[in-house]
Amino acid sequence: MDLVSEVVRTVRVGKPGSRVIRQSDSQGVRFPPFDGIGFHVVLRGTCWLISEDEEPAPLKPGDVVLITSGAAHGLSHVPCMLKDLSPVVTSPVPRKPGPFGFEFLCGVYHLERGRTPQYLRALPDLITVSPDYDRLPQMRALIDLLSTDASEAYMGTAATLPALLDLILVHTLRQWHEQYGSAEWSRTDDPAIAAVLREIHKNPQQQWTVDRLSEVAGLPRTVFARRFTAGVGQPPMSYLISWRLSLGARLLRETDATLATIAREVGYSTEFAFSGAFTREYGVSPGRFRRTPTTTYISSTTNRPNPQAPSEELPQSS
Repeated sequence: MDLVSEVVRTVRVGKPGSRVIRQSDSQGVRFPPFDGIGFHVVLRGTCWLISEDEEPAPLKPGDVVLITSGAAHGLSHVPCMLKDLSPVVTSPVPRKPGPFGFEFLCGVYHLERGRTPQYLRALPDLITVSPDYDRLPQMRALIDLLSTDASEAYMGTAATLPALLDLILVHTLRQWHEQYGSAEWSRTDDPAIAAVLREIHKNPQQQWTVDRLSEVAGLPRTVFARRFTAGVGQPPMSYLISWRLSLGARLLRETDATLATIAREVGYSTEFAFSGAFTREYGVSPGRFRRTPTTTYISSTTNRPNPQAPSEELPQSS
């Protein structure tokens, strides 16, 4: 099962955003908890990743911090306590030119009502990856493109932003998974459970029951339910409902299909049944969810090289 693809497909229904932040005060910034997934890329200077439970971790230019499920965290000039950092200010007003301690690129998908995928909630809250830019020049190019779009109000940014976020998330998760993921996600790679997940994802409209899913797994019903819950983090039917509604949310955002058509595609007999389940899960009706714009926040802060900036910069590909 391609877990990375499943993660990106699921978070794509969220509201994308990106900005470049230059940190110029004497300490750093704190990011509050949020529903969703995000990342920071250190562009220039050095800093420390600050969390509530772990020791401060040093970051250098090019390092990527993945916030898998919206945990509170901070970036600081020096090691410190998270509570000692000032909350980040997301004002669109550009900062005045001048010296800064470090500069970083932010990307995020804000999700409604805590719909962070179970796969992400099973990972560490904060993941640090140091990409090999010589081996992965495409990662360098993606970061350049996103930082440019996040720095200027270019035409078409609303279209390019989700694509760039998706690609950076894919490359970051892929590299982390290559290094550590086999241990962290080993339970989800259970062949029997992976076969069930493939069927649920491929055919959500089927009238699945625990008995039918256990037949797909080739396991007794009780054994299947226990292994599925242990590997995925949810009972089979809870996961099925969550996946159907997540797919429904994607179709609402990405297509003009009628509510009745979407309901049938995701396994509900009527649009009223789908609407009721969707409203319970997302807190808004499908119609209102579709009408709500996926607004993006693009910072007007520039990331053009500053003659007074630190010499440490994101490594350039050869």
